[in-house]
Amino acid sequence: MTENHLLDQNLIPEHIAIIMDGNGRWARSKTLPRIAGHKQGVKAVRNITEICVELGVKYLTLYTFSEENWNRPQMEVSALMKLLVSSLRKEVQTLNKNNVRFSVIGDVYKMDTFVRNELNEAIKLTQNNDGLNLILALSYGGRQEIINAFKRLYSQISTSDEITEERFESQLYTSNIPDPDLLIRTGGEMRVSNFLLWQIAYTEFHITKTYWPAFRKDDLLLAIHDYQQRERRFGKISEQIQ
Repeated sequence: MTENHLLDQNLIPEHIAIIMDGNGRWARSKTLPRIAGHKQGVKAVRNITEICVELGVKYLTLYTFSEENWNRPQMEVSALMKLLVSSLRKEVQTLNKNNVRFSVIGDVYKMDTFVRNELNEAIKLTQNNDGLNLILALSYGGRQEIINAFKRLYSQISTSDEITEERFESQLYTSNIPDPDLLIRTGGEMRVSNFLLWQIAYTEFHITKTYWPAFRKDDLLLAIHDYQQRERRFGKISEQIQ
């Protein structure tokens, strides 16, 4: 068990990104329908968001619905969209009360109007909050983000010499968001699944076999404790960092 006091409060990651995997497998393990896993996953989102507020995390990005998830059975996609809307309606006032700023990254224009309207209402309500930034990656794909960013940048330049990392990053969905310090993947899979491909160049990874619906405070604290044991050199050697 990892308690808060065992963490170095000076090394709390500024930005945590989570690939919330395992909803379906959690449901199957309990002989429940897949949607039951997604509903339990919403409870985990609420719990982990509250803990991140307590810890002073500034950015929490959750891989909620990928570009590839559109290929799932239409019935499941429809159920997920309805769950997203109902969850937002239920939680947005609490987010606002807790000074959480809500935002979205991804190609949300692929989503139905009723979903976009609910997202926009939550964004508008919380836009002046300056606590935790809760970011949902919806209809999101890392490769698509990079291609779209290049297209936008290409329309603004005359020669390739004008292309810099800074200018390219300014065209990404995350242009005003620092890169993740820690990426957590639940469910035990060892891949990034097209998530924040540009942004995780120097991100520390923590993989847990725990399915997302069962992910609790101890799991998050363990991931942060693991992160705090790492030496982040960013290409330098240890002596330079020290």
